Amino acid sequence: MRDGSSRVSDRPRLLPPNDPRQYDDLADEWWRPDGTFAMLHWLARARAALVPPAARPDALLVDLGCGAGLLAPHLAGRGYRHVGVDLTRSALAQAAQHGVTPVNGDATAVPLADGCADVVAAGELLEHVPDWRRAVAEACRLLRPGGLLVLDTLNDTALSRLIAVEIGERLPTVPRGIHDPRLFVDHRELVAECARHGVDLRVRGVRPGLVGTLAWLLRRIRSGGRPQPTPAGRAPRIRPTWSTAVLYQGWGVRRG
Repeated sequence: MRDGSSRVSDRPRLLPPNDPRQYDDLADEWWRPDGTFAMLHWLARARAALVPPAARPDALLVDLGCGAGLLAPHLAGRGYRHVGVDLTRSALAQAAQHGVTPVNGDATAVPLADGCADVVAAGELLEHVPDWRRAVAEACRLLRPGGLLVLDTLNDTALSRLIAVEIGERLPTVPRGIHDPRLFVDHRELVAECARHGVDLRVRGVRPGLVGTLAWLLRRIRSGGRPQPTPAGRAPRIRPTWSTAVLYQGWGVRRG
């Protein structure tokens, strides 16, 4: 979608579920805080909250599946060199405009050295990767001993498929076919896979704040799916919740 007045469902081409070319079609949406990728902005803020200030000079944060660099504003002043890895060149071009060093590459074969990163972020990535275990292995490989892995993804549950796909993709706010539910990641399997690669991952369920999300959704529906400005300070927040059944965060340190 190139024109902010168009609906997501009016894209000129129909692509298979989870096809990366969708992100080229939606390139103009990345930095519209109330647009198609609004929830990615909310998640980026919550993910950044898990990242402490850099503990050493020249600390490196590798952002796998960085998209257009939505994590960057939330890391300002933390002391990291921010390197973003993504398959989509149109997104990387925008990430570079926000201070991210772009690397065009696959999250399952990252062209960076072992142990180079103080932090690896993998936000809303694993549920889009055909082999999420390889992506986890790469994320852990990049971490130096004591380095931090932070991520968020969708769980492999019937409830997650219902909310994220059957309901979510029928709303005028989520691109149809952006997910392939066969790729969703069971949180227990993810914890076990991280442990195999030396990272003790903790997980918790998260969700958007209900009141703020409903207000945002109503604005979008009333506008026919077009982005509408959010009142200052009223953007929905991602909050911890007791259940990991739909959306969850993970964080863990690589053993030395």
